[in-house]
Amino acid sequence: METTIELRGFARLMNLFQERGWPFPYYYPLSAPLSGYELLEQLAINKDQVEALFINGRAQPLDAVINPGDRVALIPPGTPGPYRILLGIRST
Repeated sequence: METTIELRGFARLMNLFQERGWPFPYYYPLSAPLSGYELLEQLAINKDQVEALFINGRAQPLDAVINPGDRVALIPPGTPGPYRILLGIRST
């Protein structure tokens, strides 16, 4: 079983990764499933800084389960309107 997730932050969150010296992507150790909220808590990232997750290429809410081996992207609030629908962050 994989013991990491491949983690990326976009827009303002990419800046946060750089400030913390995290590589892009950041291979974060994870040995058991957890929710997006739990991941943010472990990473010391305020939940207000993240609007949605992409888990293995699919938009997910912050309470979605992340498993070892997943590819995860953190998406901040402020993604322009049409892209929110195209990316699956919001529905019509």
